[in-house]
Amino acid sequence: MRTGWADGPEFVTQCPIRPGGSYKYRFTIEGQEGTLWWHAHSSWLRATVYGALIIRPRENKAYPFGKPSREVPVILGEWWNANPIDVIREAQRTGGGPNVSDAFTINGQPGDFYNCSQEETTAIPVKPGETALLRFINAALNHELFVSIAQHKMTVVAADASYTKPFTTSVLMIAPGQTTDVLVTMDQAPTRYYVAARAYVSGQNVAFDNTTTTAVIEYDCGCASDFGPKIQPAFPALPAFNDTAAAAAFAAGIKSPGKVKVHENVDEYLFFTVGLGLFNCEPGQLCAGPNNNTRFTASMNNVSFVFPQHDSLLHAHYYKIPGVFTTDFPAYPPVQFDYTAKNVSRALWQPVPGTKLYPLRFGSVVQLVLQDTSIVTPENHPIHIHGYDFFILAEGCGNFDPKKDVEKFNYVDPPQRNTVAVPVNGWAVIQFVADNPGVWLMHCHLDVHITWGLAMAFLVEDGYGKLQSLEPPPVDLPMC
Repeated sequence: MRTGWADGPEFVTQCPIRPGGSYKYRFTIEGQEGTLWWHAHSSWLRATVYGALIIRPRENKAYPFGKPSREVPVILGEWWNANPIDVIREAQRTGGGPNVSDAFTINGQPGDFYNCSQEETTAIPVKPGETALLRFINAALNHELFVSIAQHKMTVVAADASYTKPFTTSVLMIAPGQTTDVLVTMDQAPTRYYVAARAYVSGQNVAFDNTTTTAVIEYDCGCASDFGPKIQPAFPALPAFNDTAAAAAFAAGIKSPGKVKVHENVDEYLFFTVGLGLFNCEPGQLCAGPNNNTRFTASMNNVSFVFPQHDSLLHAHYYKIPGVFTTDFPAYPPVQFDYTAKNVSRALWQPVPGTKLYPLRFGSVVQLVLQDTSIVTPENHPIHIHGYDFFILAEGCGNFDPKKDVEKFNYVDPPQRNTVAVPVNGWAVIQFVADNPGVWLMHCHLDVHITWGLAMAFLVEDGYGKLQSLEPPPVDLPMC
C-alpha cells in the first residue's frame, strides 16, 4: 500500500534498470499470505527472469487446513531455443505473430519428452501417506496451461495468495500470472507419477506450443525398487488443448472460504472491451499480419496502449509533468457493437494508439465488466491488475447483458484474485476498492498481447492526509 514505486513495470512506475545496474525494491507486506511471484516487466525479459515469492503465515499462526508434510514450489515456464528478445523484436519489425516457444518447463526443465532432457527432469520426492502442498505458478509467457498429476487428486486451497473453499479436482487450468496452491495426498502405490502440463488454447487458427512438460513425483518407500532401474512413470489424463469446458469448470470451482465484503453500492461502473485488432499497412512498412497487408495490434476500449519512452507514468503524475499521458481513457467502448459476432465490421478492427489513463477517486468502489471480442479471433485473456486484488462477481459467455446477467452475480463468496481469465467469447465482472494511490497497469498477461497494446492504466488519486497518499519516490529510483 502507498508504495507504488516498488511495483516495477518499466515506464509505468519507474524507468528501466540499466544493463549492469541494480535496484533494491522496498515494500511492506500487509495482510497477505500465500503464493505470489516476481518477474521482469521489460519487453520479454520475464521469459527467464522470474521466481516464487511465498508469504507464510505469521509465527504461531496456522494454515486454514491441515499442516502439510512438505511444501514444493512448482513454477511453469516457457522456453525458446533462441533469445526471446530477438523473437519479439522480429515480430515487431514485421508486424506478424512471434515464433512460438519450443518447450514448456517445470522448475526450469522441459521434462522427459523433450530431446536430451531426460536426465534433468524435475523430481519431487515424497513419502507414502504424506500430504504435500504444491504451489503452482504459471510463469509461461504466452500460454495458459492445463496441469494434472497421474492417479492423484488435487485439493485446491488457494489462488493468487487468497485462500479458497477447498475443492477437489484432477485438472488445473492456470493462466500466466496466476498461482494455485493444492494439497496432494500420496495415497497411491509407491512408484513414480508424472506431473504434466500442456497448453490451453482458445483462439482459432492461433499458432501454439504443442509440447508437454513433465516433472516426476517419486515415492520414497525404502524398498528394493528404490535402488533398481527407474520405473516408467504413469502419465495423467489431460484435456484437449481447446477444451474450454474444462477451463470454465475449473474457474467455476474457485470460491472464497467464507462470506466476503462485496459492495452493492458502486461509484464507478466501467465496461472495457479486450481483444485483438489489425493496423492497415502504411507505405514502406513490413506487414506480415493476415493477408500480408496488416500488422497485429490489440486494445482495450479501442485504445492500443503505448508505453512512454522517456519518463514513467508515476513520475510524471507525481511531479505533474505534462505531455506524458492523458486522462481520457473511455469508461465504455466508443462504439457499441455485437462484441462476439462472427463477422464484426472491419471498420472496428483498427484501434487508436494512445497513452490514456483512467482516473479514480481514492476509496471509490469500482465495478468493471471485461468483455472479450471476436475481432481477429476470440480468445481467453488473462487480465491482471497491478496494486490490487479484486473479487470476480461473475463470468459468462456471449455479450454481457446488464439486465439479465446481474442475476448471476455472487455477492456471498466470490473468488478474490489478481488475475482473471476472461472467457473466450465471453465476459467477467470484477469489483475492487481504489484505496491504493498511484498509477497501476492493467494488462493481458499473454505477453504478446501486451506488446501489441492490450493494456491501460488506472490513476488512483490521493485521498486525505499522509496515510491515503502516495509516498515520495525513493532517492535511488532508476531514472530515464
